[in-house]
Amino acid sequence: MAEPGVETRTRSSVITARAAASFDPVGRSVATARAFVRDTLQGWGYADVVDDAVVLTSELVTNAVIHAGTSADVLCLRTGDGVRVEVSDRYPEREIPMQGTGLSLGSPDRENGRGLLLCAALASRWGVDYTPTHKQVWFQLDLPDRPVGARSAGPVIPNALLPVTDERVRVAVVQIDRTGAVSTWNEDAEHLFGYPADQVVGKPLTDFAAWPHTPGIGTGIVEALLLSRWEGSYGIRNSDGRVVPVYASHLRVRDTNGEPSTVCLLVRDDERAVIQTPQRVPVTEAGAESRTVDPFEVFIGSPAPEDLDGLLQRTVERARDMLEGDSAFLLLATDDETELEVRATTGLPSARQRFARVPVEAGTGRYGSARMPAVHEDLAIVPGAVPLLNGTGMRSVVTVPLKVEGRLTGSLGVAAESAGRYSNEEALRLQFAADRIALAVESARLGELERLRRGSLSFLVEASDLLAGTLDRDQTLALMAQMTVPTLATWCAVYTIADQASDPYLSYVLHEDEERIDGLKALLSKIDPPDPVPTPGARVWNGPADAAHQAALRTSMRELGGASTPVSSGIGTTLATAAAVGGETVVLPLVARNRVIGMLTLGKPSDDHFRQEILELAEDLSRRAALALDNARLYSERMAISQSLQRSLLPPELPQVPNVEVEVIYRAAGEGNEVGGDFYDLFPIRDGAYGFAIGDVCGTGPEAAAVTGLARHALRLLAREGFSGPAVLERLNAAILDEGARSRFLTLLYGELWPQEDGSAVLKVVCAGHPLPLRLRQDGSVEAAADPQPLLGVMDDLELYEQMVTLEPGDVLLCVTDGVTERREGTRMLGDDGLVDVLTGCTGLTAGAVASRVLRAVERFAAEPASDDMAILAMRVPEPQKN
Repeated sequence: MAEPGVETRTRSSVITARAAASFDPVGRSVATARAFVRDTLQGWGYADVVDDAVVLTSELVTNAVIHAGTSADVLCLRTGDGVRVEVSDRYPEREIPMQGTGLSLGSPDRENGRGLLLCAALASRWGVDYTPTHKQVWFQLDLPDRPVGARSAGPVIPNALLPVTDERVRVAVVQIDRTGAVSTWNEDAEHLFGYPADQVVGKPLTDFAAWPHTPGIGTGIVEALLLSRWEGSYGIRNSDGRVVPVYASHLRVRDTNGEPSTVCLLVRDDERAVIQTPQRVPVTEAGAESRTVDPFEVFIGSPAPEDLDGLLQRTVERARDMLEGDSAFLLLATDDETELEVRATTGLPSARQRFARVPVEAGTGRYGSARMPAVHEDLAIVPGAVPLLNGTGMRSVVTVPLKVEGRLTGSLGVAAESAGRYSNEEALRLQFAADRIALAVESARLGELERLRRGSLSFLVEASDLLAGTLDRDQTLALMAQMTVPTLATWCAVYTIADQASDPYLSYVLHEDEERIDGLKALLSKIDPPDPVPTPGARVWNGPADAAHQAALRTSMRELGGASTPVSSGIGTTLATAAAVGGETVVLPLVARNRVIGMLTLGKPSDDHFRQEILELAEDLSRRAALALDNARLYSERMAISQSLQRSLLPPELPQVPNVEVEVIYRAAGEGNEVGGDFYDLFPIRDGAYGFAIGDVCGTGPEAAAVTGLARHALRLLAREGFSGPAVLERLNAAILDEGARSRFLTLLYGELWPQEDGSAVLKVVCAGHPLPLRLRQDGSVEAAADPQPLLGVMDDLELYEQMVTLEPGDVLLCVTDGVTERREGTRMLGDDGLVDVLTGCTGLTAGAVASRVLRAVERFAAEPASDDMAILAMRVPEPQKN
């Protein structure tokens, strides 16, 4: 007999829709499966069971792809009364505990096996099916009964008490596709924000949304667009650059083809009553005993916001409404309780104040009424008592502390534009509310700090990996800027200092809006850079904001001074730049090896402030970036020295040999090496005679390059002293042996070349342990042009001899190092025979074409880069021109 809640698969309900997907046996498939089920059920309008379905699917897919190690198939079936989800894997022989068999379902503390426990706890019905190749676990979730009738309603009230709007209420309808781009933009959206539809459709909403985002904290605009429902406030940048505060309601939908999108309804923030969802109020049924009312829910409403920013914003709005104020604000204390940071306001220019800090008790602009309830009947009498309200027009204010276990955690205030509005009675009411929410606020704040620390750690780890992955100075500068914008700041500029006697130089500028970069760079280039102070930490720099303000003022006066000339686009650019740098600007020193090597400048747009956690994160980043930048500088300097020394070992420009084509291709192995153990040379010895050489020193890198320098210079000197080829090599052999422990084996092909009047060329060659030179005749035949002889640097007494070769018109002499013939791919090697085959197909080609074809054959022989130095020297006697 079947156990309660467990049944075999049934299809008694009518299936109205289905969706299926398969997932590979990798860890990321679990998250992909969750997203698939969530999108499917939300598209079907089954939001009531989405969370349970996602949890169950996650556990069952984890069992398949992680513990069983097989792929998983997920099938979602929609019925009239609910949804069925089936998860299949390909591990049928795996033991599955069944109810009623005496076997345990497993412990909930174990990671594997929890899926069946959860099915038993959450699903309306569930079961397990087997086939010879599959095992399938399925569960059914029934939809809750939805009462018929009004969801919410308000009482009839006099017209005078209805919400006030400035004009005809406009509701912007914006649809966002699955990529985050705008697909629909209605007429009201054009009116509210100034953009015609053709300028917006196809662009990401994030280009226009003003949504401050901190790493690891809260929900960003991208995440909000993926939620099934979302409601709240943010800003939209209109066509003239100003931010329009809006209240938005998002609903994620799915069309008949299964394509998800998000429909956004937007109104001005002060008209939020048009679309704002009424808060749910607990209702007791007739005859039921009323439950105990939670004072926190009475003040905040139910459900309470889950994130800190939402909770704080709800708090200030409720506090303002409770005391019928014109504005309200909430500040949170730092860990040492010496400063308060503005975190939420209503009725005030919040963008100007957000994250601004004021001292609690000491210093200018102190907030003296933070630790005790206080009522200020008229701020005109005591100016500066509440620094946050300076210049806002507020006259009376009541403030109360938020305390947890006697410790100051924040301050809540309500203000009005008229004097004498508040008394001790209002202070007591507000304090009662503050006591109810203080613990919830502190708990949410600690959670935010923990998420911020995790996000900061992840950010710094990724930044360190990126910075450590390059030794290029310009790329390091670009990475520094791209990691700070827009994660930490709206714009940034990096100044570098070459040495202690040099002034800071503006090296890199970046803004989140690419159209602002040129204007920002021009502005910063015209003002003095910040002083390179080595003191750790961020310091405020007012230079950009002051300069931008003055430039905007001068431009405005100049434009408006010409009555017959309309205001041009020049003022628009200047004002946009002023707005971009009009907020807080901070400078962090870049200190490496006890020296200031530059400065990292971070900026916010008009009236924005940095929060302390962001500045601390930026300081950590600046330390890592400074070391990476200095490492790149040292690497560049050493590379420049190395390359300069290496170039001195290469021969100067090759001479033109009469009636002989000469082509050289040289490749040094190793990153940054221009010279290795292979070398070549071609030089005039005397009138009508030229010396040439191609050699290979044992090994690669700088040590081998030192021997190549010795060999090349010795060859030139000895040849020009009139020594024959064998004598030149014997004396070079003695010079190499004199190097003692630093000596290296050397293979060398040396020869002398005499162009002849009849169009041919005579060569005398000595091949000391080197790959033999190959001669290509006009008829396509290939033969060795010399005999092998002992290599240099091994024996004291060498008996070498030279051989004469005559190149007829059309003949080619090819000389290579063993980097060509020993090119490998696994166990295969190009070898001498392979080189002969390549050369055979080069009949009629120029010397340059022959060398290029040999190089191409070597490169194509193996997929991996060459690990040995390589030199190719091709000489060809051209055929006479036909008249």
